Amino acid sequence: MRHQVAGKKLNRSKDQRKALRRTLIKQLFEHERIQTTRAKAEAIRGEAERLITLARNSSKTEDAQKVHARRLAAARLADAATVKKLFDDIGPRFATRNGGYTRMLKLGPRLGDAAEMVLLELVEE
Repeated sequence: MRHQVAGKKLNRSKDQRKALRRTLIKQLFEHERIQTTRAKAEAIRGEAERLITLARNSSKTEDAQKVHARRLAAARLADAATVKKLFDDIGPRFATRNGGYTRMLKLGPRLGDAAEMVLLELVEE
């Protein structure tokens, strides 16, 4: 039984899961929409929204806390350009929104293996 077990394994080892999450979140922030399977989208959606909230809330803090927030995000993303876009562009865009920064649109099954595909995108205001 999986009672109170957080996260999805996605049939991968820990390092592969970590790399997949970083890559998908980086692509989501870079392109602002990605097409992926439903399981992968659900696995990264929460972490992506937490990073956006971190960027949104850091704009109202002191300089030392801004640096700390950027370092926390950099530890999750491992890409300086994506962190810069997150804090300079995406975070301020959602300054008045209280959560719900992403949207998942169902696209139907993939032809090869019938995996359920979704379009994960950032909500436009």
